[in-house]
Amino acid sequence: QVQLVESGGGLVQAGGSLSVSCAASNSPFPERTVVRYAMGWFRQAPGKEREFVAGISWSGTMTNYADSVKGRFTISRAYAGNTAYLQMTSLKPEDTAVYYCAAKSGERPVTNGGGYDFWGQGTQVTVSS
Repeated sequence: QVQLVESGGGLVQAGGSLSVSCAASNSPFPERTVVRYAMGWFRQAPGKEREFVAGISWSGTMTNYADSVKGRFTISRAYAGNTAYLQMTSLKPEDTAVYYCAAKSGERPVTNGGGYDFWGQGTQVTVSS
């Protein structure tokens, strides 16, 4: 069992930057790091379906992004505590959504949400115009 906890969402003006993070831990042993999980970020805006934003492999050497965020968002991860980050720049009002962290066993991330085994509770990101 993997627990994912997002943090760092908030309100920002258009053109601004914001970072969100996702800490993954095994339950019931939170002090142990998760082994070999690819991680991804998804988002869901009101009235819209959940969509893939970015993914990163276990090794950190492979990343992929939705076309809508390429060049603006950067996904990364730190192995101490097995934390994934999503740095968002040049934010637009259409980036407003609840952002979810997800983890899947194996090396490679996928863009299909159904391919992920564990999900966080989500963190709200609001971009004002």
